[in-house]
This record gives sequence, C-alpha cells and structure tokens, in this order.
Amino acid sequence: MRTRTRRTSLYGPLVTLLLLLGTGLLPTSTATAADNGTWGVFPTPPAGAAMTDRAYFFHQGAAGTTVSDSATIVNSSDKELTFQIFATDAVNTPVGGGFALLPVETKPKDVGTWVSLPPETKNTVTVPPKGRKDFPFSVKVPADATPGDHVGGIVALNTAVEGVQQDGKVQVGVKRQVGARLYFRVPGPVTPGLSVEDVKVSRSAPLLPWVKNARAKISYSLVNRGNVVVEPKVTVSAEGLFGRRVLDRPARELKLVLLPGQRIELTEDWADAPQSDWVTLDITAGASAYPDLVSESATDFLAVPWPALGALLVLAGSWITVRVLRRRRRTATEQPEAAPDLAEAR
Repeated sequence: MRTRTRRTSLYGPLVTLLLLLGTGLLPTSTATAADNGTWGVFPTPPAGAAMTDRAYFFHQGAAGTTVSDSATIVNSSDKELTFQIFATDAVNTPVGGGFALLPVETKPKDVGTWVSLPPETKNTVTVPPKGRKDFPFSVKVPADATPGDHVGGIVALNTAVEGVQQDGKVQVGVKRQVGARLYFRVPGPVTPGLSVEDVKVSRSAPLLPWVKNARAKISYSLVNRGNVVVEPKVTVSAEGLFGRRVLDRPARELKLVLLPGQRIELTEDWADAPQSDWVTLDITAGASAYPDLVSESATDFLAVPWPALGALLVLAGSWITVRVLRRRRRTATEQPEAAPDLAEAR
C-alpha cells in the first residue's frame, strides 16, 4: 500500500491511569518477560526449562476454538506479596507509542474478554518470598472474532500501595502492575496497514542568523489501519530550493510494536534546520516484514530568520522616525524672510 498526502478524549485519562498503576512499557527491542526486579509474570516453562524460556504468550486459534496455557508469578523479594490477577487488552500510548496494558479499572473489549482464569484467582493470589505460583488459563475465541492479531496480557497487580502521587489537588495511592504480553492471531485474510499523517514542523531561529544554528521539531502521527501488528521503520528527508537536500535520515526501526487500530504521535529534533529556505519535509514509513507496505506524507514550510528580520525592521523604522523628527525640527526653527512693504515705496 502506498499513500501520499500533502499539507500546504479517551487517551488522556488512560495515560494517567497507566502511569499511576505503574504499567510496564516494553519496547519490542527488549523481548524479555515482564519482570520489574521484585516480581514478574511469565509463561510457565516446561519442566527443566528456564523461567525465561518464553518471553510472551504467542497463540493462534480459529473462531470458536479454545486454547489453553499457564502463567507463572515469581516473587523475587524477601517478603510475601499478594496480587490481583486479571486479563486485559493492550494499547499503544498515544505519545511515543509505548506498549501498555490497560489498568484493572478499564474493562477490556477484545482478547482480554476471551481469557478465563481459574477460580482461585477471582480474589487475590499470595506468593511466598522467593516463591512462585503457577495458574492455568484458557482463551476461548468468539465465533465472530475478526481475522488478524489481537493483543493483550495476563497481569499481576500488587495490592499493596507503594507510594502516593499528587494528581491535581488529589493524592492517589500508587500500585504497580506487571503483565506478560499475549499475542493471539485469528486465521484469515491478513491486511497490514500503515499511514503517516499530520506532518508538522515547528521552528525556532536565533536573533542573529548564521551565528547560531536554527532548530526545529518534527512531529507526525503513525496509524495502524490494518489487522496485524506492525513494527514500523521511518525515513525522514527534506529538500530546499532547487532540490537541495537539507536533511537525510535513512530508514531506521522505531523499536516499537504498533497494534491494529492504534494511532501514535512521534516527534524528533532537527538541530541544524535551515536559516532561510523554502523546505519540503517528507516522512516515509514502512515495515521490514511487509516490503510493499509504504506510506508517505510531506509538508512545506518557509524558513525565514524572523527575529533578525524583525530587529532589522525595528532599526529601519527607528532610523526613519529620527530622520522625520529632525526634518520637522529644522522646518520649525527656520524664520521666513519679511515681504517688502509696497505701500511705502516711492
């Protein structure tokens, strides 16, 4: 898919809850199990295998089928810990695109509703110091489940309040949760989709141009409009007048997993932006797993050293004002010559 555009809520409360509850944001580059150093949630390994044998849960099942697995909570601390266990959906944080699992207060709508946990997890689960607790679970795929990737997680929320955080005028108890990701694919037509949107440039220039570099901030949105997860890579380039290349950043992996239906906002700095030019900035996004998936969006902006130009205009205006005032003073002080009295002429 190739698209090109040219340019001449719900997530606010969600992010707050994620931060207050300490949900781990795990980039795809660190494919490790969910562990905060005190406790962790892992796919239960086979007998004799290491606890980190599987980083996440990966499953596939057709609509109407049921898949079973087991999760393990490991308590690495020296004291007994009590957890609330639940299944939920995954989202990307709107700013930055980090992977996050919904807090317990937010009801899941997708794969989190497919998971059935054992009766002993309905209330809380206590894990002894340096101990572990295994518990089975099942994923029942609805008969009307849509093909593609459905992403969520199995979460352990520590019931103990670990601190207090100020939220406006209200103090909120902070609890931490850790979740193991669950990637579930329903077989069917796979439609990868990626869109680059809302490309913008905000620029700041020094008072004296070319004495100090101008700076700019590039912002844009990535939207996964397909039904499978995408690990995007982005190319950023810009051309000035007459096709002169003023920015060239080759394709690079963003090291994040963009989930189906998610929209994220990304920014990056441009430390040596043009001082004076007409610039076309281009953002191209793709994914290594899908070579034909390419989206491109561009925007134009005029780079002008406005502070210097403004200072020049002020100086010019001051000079003109001084010249006018001096001319008026000279005119006021000059005495006109007296006209001859013709009546007294002989």
